[in-house]
Amino acid sequence: MNESDSIVIIPTYNEKENIEKIIRAVFSLKKCFHILVIDDGSPDGTSKIVHNLIDNEFGNRLFIMERSGKQGLGTAYISGFKWALQRDYEYIFEMDADFSHSPEDLPRLYAACHNDGYDLAIGSRYVSGVNVVNWPIGRVLMSYFASKYVRFVTGFKVNDTTAGFKCYRRRVLETIELDKIRFKGYAFQIEMKYTAYKIGFKIKEVPVIFINRREGISKMNGGIFGEAFFGVIRLRIDSWTKKYPKLPIQ
Repeated sequence: MNESDSIVIIPTYNEKENIEKIIRAVFSLKKCFHILVIDDGSPDGTSKIVHNLIDNEFGNRLFIMERSGKQGLGTAYISGFKWALQRDYEYIFEMDADFSHSPEDLPRLYAACHNDGYDLAIGSRYVSGVNVVNWPIGRVLMSYFASKYVRFVTGFKVNDTTAGFKCYRRRVLETIELDKIRFKGYAFQIEMKYTAYKIGFKIKEVPVIFINRREGISKMNGGIFGEAFFGVIRLRIDSWTKKYPKLPIQ
């Protein structure tokens, strides 16, 4: 019952209001998922909550990796990817802790890869209009036009290039040279998608509704957007000479 081919990676920093709720929501789904929480030294006790759930309820499907201090979203996911690849998971997910990504959409991303044969499924806010709830209009416009900007600079035909809700098939993360992914913040999400695209993996955008966090504090800031703005130009220039790994034969 508790065996799973899927692991959901959830990075956390000061998410005590949300972490137990999101874990229980994922584990309430009909499809069995495992969860790996990657906590960057949250001083609010986030990791203690997770350890309590591991010790008392979910020891065979909930795991935690604790790191010292805030080391960046990208490095958290890279650490989680490597952890998952050392085990037998075939489908590896990225998801936020704050319910901006609905756990109920996890099976839809899974189906896109498992049933429909895609290598990367993206929970997309913009593939069918603008599906964002409770964001200030300025942030909606910034996010929407950031994706348009990425498409313009790179020629990458994905509507939500900055999305952080994704399902990778194992072979994608085995092929991407994870230690060569350079960006740590917002641009990490763009770089991972763009690299998968340049290698030739099949990508599917699955429409989702993004809901702004109800509890806790957003980690978004201007520096993160700055990294993305200039990082996209660097990605495009580097792609002219970079040799990407070959698409693996199935």
